[in-house]
Amino acid sequence: MIRRTLFEKVWDAHLVRPERADTPAVFYIDLHLIHEVTSPQAFSLLRERKLRARRPERAIATMDHSTPTTPRNPDGRLSIVDTQAATQIRQLETNCKEFGIRLFALGSDRQGIIHVIGPELGFTQPGRTIVCGDSHTSTHGAFGALAFGIGTTEVAHVLATQCLLQRKPKTFAIQVEGQLPHGVTAKDLILAIIARIGIGGGTGHVIEYTGPAIRALSMEERMTVCNMSIEAGARAGMIAPDDTTFDYLAGRPEAPQGPAWEQALKAWRRLPSDEGAAYDREVTIDASSLEPMITYGTNPGMVIPIRGVVPDSSNQTTQEKSLRYMGLRPGQRLLGHPIDVVFIGSCTNSRLSDLRLAASLLKGQKVAPGVRVLVVPGSQQVKKQAETEGLDRIFREAGAEWRESGCSMCIAMNGDQVQPGQYAVSTSNRNFEGRQGVGSRTFLASPLTAAAAAITGRITDVRELLK
Repeated sequence: MIRRTLFEKVWDAHLVRPERADTPAVFYIDLHLIHEVTSPQAFSLLRERKLRARRPERAIATMDHSTPTTPRNPDGRLSIVDTQAATQIRQLETNCKEFGIRLFALGSDRQGIIHVIGPELGFTQPGRTIVCGDSHTSTHGAFGALAFGIGTTEVAHVLATQCLLQRKPKTFAIQVEGQLPHGVTAKDLILAIIARIGIGGGTGHVIEYTGPAIRALSMEERMTVCNMSIEAGARAGMIAPDDTTFDYLAGRPEAPQGPAWEQALKAWRRLPSDEGAAYDREVTIDASSLEPMITYGTNPGMVIPIRGVVPDSSNQTTQEKSLRYMGLRPGQRLLGHPIDVVFIGSCTNSRLSDLRLAASLLKGQKVAPGVRVLVVPGSQQVKKQAETEGLDRIFREAGAEWRESGCSMCIAMNGDQVQPGQYAVSTSNRNFEGRQGVGSRTFLASPLTAAAAAITGRITDVRELLK
């Protein structure tokens, strides 16, 4: 019997035409996720070629990147002050109506970040192939789906054919042993993995995260891990489905119901990698040795333990440029470094469990003088539940801003920006130059570390506050 990995099982089940030496494979897509930024040109291409959407029922759309997160007006509407953003939002409404695609628009109680609403509504399911014109589509791999980002031309290709041309990636198993210590989160785990293998370590591979520390994670924590697989260069990240997965999906609006649920479970239970299946590369990490992590440079691989020092890199050109931008130097400790802004949100860390973590630390505390804190829920569903639990009151009473759902400060496309020269502790996924605003300086960290910095006004080891 041929022993296959999780990835190979999903890949084989979706091959329309196998790869050849001179041509990529033709690969079927189960679910196409669409947002307002990377889709306009794709729809225009369909119009130019007089093509329809091949399987519109296999696509869903929402607005998230360009949407403002400022509080709603008295009439319940959002004020969109950016002309380009308003145009993108209107165009998505037009495109979805014309091509028959289901849209969760502004005002819908199901609107939110595409990588948050897909799972919470039950669209994301084990064994599916999922694409989106967004790098962090790998989030959905937490369910045992093969999910990855695509370019605008490929968005048009999927709309027109429901297929993609793809070269088969290699396989990479990351086994995580032990258990995460107190104060160390899934965000710290994935940052530590990127530190270990590097920002190019996963290039050409699909990573499968395995081991007892992975099995112990909740679904929302697994999504955080898979979300940042692209930051290690991987094509996708996957975690085999198990009872944690099935419990999360059960009863969600778009998940199978009744007899269809039982049939789905049978298929999903066959997805995990066969015992003895071979991977092209394997790495083992001890979760129990990890500490809270924080980035110091201008890519997610420039990351150290919270009590570490900025290293002196062998790649002097990149290191010097990055540290000059960040205003740091080799040998410097980040602990105690003043910060100006804290952002809790993004498709990496804006789910209910992330907000609960941050609120657990901020409850009864006050944001440090001079620090601005934005808390942005990942969806309207998350926002509603957080408000039901009183988390919004905790944030507001502490002095933080409680916002509407959206990508917000992760990409600074919608008015939520870090000012030039300011330092931000952010729960997002990228710390590139200017990512959060022109001249912004970003430290990536977990919701716990971000909340600790909000209270102290400095980079802080959250374990000191958890004692």
